Amino acid sequence: MLRKTAKCMSLAQNNSAFWAETWQLAMQALRANKMRALLTMLGVIIGSGSIVLVVTVALAGKRYVIEQIVSVGANLVYANAINSGPSDAVDVEDQINSADLKAVKDSLPGLVTEAAGTNYIPMSIDVRGQERPVNLVGATEEFQQIRNLEIVRGSYFTQDDIQSRSKVCLITLALARRMFPAENPVGKQIQVGEIGLMVIGVFRDRVAVLGQTEIWRDTVVIPFTVLKYYTGTDYFRTFYARADRPEDVPEVTLRIWEMLTSRHRPGAEYRVQNLSGILQSARNIGIGLTVVLLLIALIALAISGIGIMNIMLVTVTERTREIGIRKAIGASQKAIRFQFLMEALAISGTGALAGILIGVAIPVLLRLLLRYIPDVEGVAVPVSWISVVLAFVVSSSTGLIFGYLPASRAAKLQPTEALRHE
Repeated sequence: MLRKTAKCMSLAQNNSAFWAETWQLAMQALRANKMRALLTMLGVIIGSGSIVLVVTVALAGKRYVIEQIVSVGANLVYANAINSGPSDAVDVEDQINSADLKAVKDSLPGLVTEAAGTNYIPMSIDVRGQERPVNLVGATEEFQQIRNLEIVRGSYFTQDDIQSRSKVCLITLALARRMFPAENPVGKQIQVGEIGLMVIGVFRDRVAVLGQTEIWRDTVVIPFTVLKYYTGTDYFRTFYARADRPEDVPEVTLRIWEMLTSRHRPGAEYRVQNLSGILQSARNIGIGLTVVLLLIALIALAISGIGIMNIMLVTVTERTREIGIRKAIGASQKAIRFQFLMEALAISGTGALAGILIGVAIPVLLRLLLRYIPDVEGVAVPVSWISVVLAFVVSSSTGLIFGYLPASRAAKLQPTEALRHE
C-alpha cells in the first residue's frame, strides 16, 4: 500500500515537473519573438472582443425594444381608419369618433379597462416672442394611463377640463427646458396659434410605440375637445384600448374591428393591431441577430486561428535544429507537441483576455457616459458574462485547434534530419 502511494506521489511530481518545464520553454520561445507573438495575438484580441461586443449590442437592442413594448403594454390594442382607394385621404364619416370610443367602453366592460383617442396637427407656439414648431395633440382623459406618460410637474387634465373645453395644456420636458429653462412652466401662458393656453403639467413619454407615436420632442397636449377649435372636426386619428389581460388581446382586437366596421358605412376599412405579436417577433429577431453576429465574430476568430497556424508553421521551420537537439538529448514527441501547443494556447489565451477586457470596457464606459446625457434614459448596456466565458473558451480553443497541426509536425520530426537542417 505504501509502495503504491509513493509511486502515485512520484508520478504526480513528475507530471507537475513536466508541465512546468513545458510551460517555461513555451514562454521563453514567445519572449524571444515578442513582436511576432503580439501581431499573431491581434486577430484573437479582435475576435474575442467582437464576441463580447456582439452579444452586448444584441442584448441591448433586444432589451430596449422589448422594454418599450412592455412599458407601453403588451395588452395594448390600437386602431385607425385606412383608405384602400387611390387617395390617402379618409372620409370624415369613416373616421373613428367619440361615439365609437363610448361604444367600445360600454360593449366590452370585462375585456377593455381603458380606451382613449388622439388627433394631432402641426402648429407653432409663441412664448415671450419666441416661435417654435410643435406637434399639437388633442387627447382624451385616459390617454395618460394608456401611454404611461410620466407627469414630471403639475397634473394631467381631468374629465371636467374636457367637457368644459378648458384652454389648458401639458408640454414635453424637452420643450419645457427650451422655453422655460430657469423657471417652473406650470401656470405659465403660451400662445398656440390664435389661442392662449395655460400650462398645467410637464410630461415625458417613457416609450414610443416602435417609433409610431404622436408624442414628439416638442409636443403640446390639450383636451381633445379643444382641438376642434383648430381642426373644425371631431374624430380620432388613432384609437387606443387596453385589454384587461394579455390573453384577452386577440379577442379585443377582433371585437374592436367588428364594432368599427359595423358602426360605419360599408366599405370603410380599419387597421386594428396589437403589440403581442410584435413582442414575440422582437424576441425572435433578437435571437436571430445574436446568432448572425456571433457567426461573424466566429469567422473573425477562424481567420485569427489560421494566422496562428501559419506563424506556428514558420516557427517550427525556424526551430527545426532546436527540436532535433531536444530530441537527441531525450525529449519525447509528447513533450515537443505540448510545448508548441502551450505556445499556441498562450497566444490565444492572452489575446482572449485582452479582447475580453476591451469588450467589457467599452459597454462600461458607455454606461457611464449615458448617465450624463439627460435625453437618453432607460437605455441599458448589459454585459453578458456568458459571452465573456464563451469568448475565452472559444478563443483559447481556436489556438489549440489551429496550433495542433504545427505541434504535431514538430513532434514527428526525425532527430537526424532535424540536426542536419540549416
